[in-house]
Amino acid sequence: MKRMRKILSYMRRAVEDYHMIEEGDKIAVGVSGGKDSVTLLLALKELQRFYPKKFELIGLTLDMGFEGFDASVLAALCEERAIPYIVEKTNFKEVIFDIRKESNPCSLCAKMRRGALNDLAKKHGCNKIALGHHYDDVVETFFLCLLYEGRIGCFSPVTHLTRADVYQIRPLIYAPEKEIRSIVKRMQFPIMHNPCPANGKTTRQDMKDMLNLMNKDNRGVKKRVFGALIRSGIDGWGLDKKINLKEYKS
Repeated sequence: MKRMRKILSYMRRAVEDYHMIEEGDKIAVGVSGGKDSVTLLLALKELQRFYPKKFELIGLTLDMGFEGFDASVLAALCEERAIPYIVEKTNFKEVIFDIRKESNPCSLCAKMRRGALNDLAKKHGCNKIALGHHYDDVVETFFLCLLYEGRIGCFSPVTHLTRADVYQIRPLIYAPEKEIRSIVKRMQFPIMHNPCPANGKTTRQDMKDMLNLMNKDNRGVKKRVFGALIRSGIDGWGLDKKINLKEYKS
C-alpha cells in the first residue's frame, strides 16, 4: 500500500521508540469501526508484512447493543485482508443508558469497554492490545488531565495492565489526526457511524474545539505541548533520543 507509507512511517517510529512489538506477540486491535481503529488495524496488517519481528494480529469489536449495529462491513474488510475477526455482543447500552440512565456516560462506558476488551483479548490468547489513539488525542488528553483532574499526565505509549496481564500499545501516537483523515478519504476505508447518543457531545470534543481555536491564533501549540510531554518523561513518555518535531505542522 504505497498510500499508507506516511502512516506506516509514523507507526514504525513509535513502535521502535517505545518497543511496542516483540517477536511472537499476538496483538488484538480494538476495532470500533471509526477512522482511527480501522486505520490502525490496516496499518498493522501492512506492518506485519515486512516488520522483522513477527507477530500475529486479530481484530476485536464490542457490540454495545445499539439498535442497527452491523459489523458486517468490518467482517468483510478483515476477510479480504485475511485478518481473524471476532465480534462480542454486550449489554452495555442497556446498562448505561436504560438502567442507570447516566447523564455523563463516557467514563463508565470506557471502563466497561476496557474490561471487556481485556477479557476478550486474553480469551483469544493475546498478550497485547493495540488502541487507536493518535497525536491529537495525546495533546487533548494532556489538557483534559490538567484542566479537569488537576494533574499533569497522559495515557502512556505502552501500559502493562497488571490485573489482566496484558499490555496496551498505541502505535499511532505520532500520527496527526489530519493524516488519518486523509488516508481514510483517499483509500475509501469503510467507516461505521458511531451510534452512541453522546457522540460529538463530550468533554473531549470540547477540548478538541478549544485546541483547534488556540492553534489558529498561535500556530504550533499542539507541537510544543507534544514535545514538552516527551521531554518531561512522565507516564512512560521519556525517550533516549530526540524526535524531530518539525514535521508536525498541526
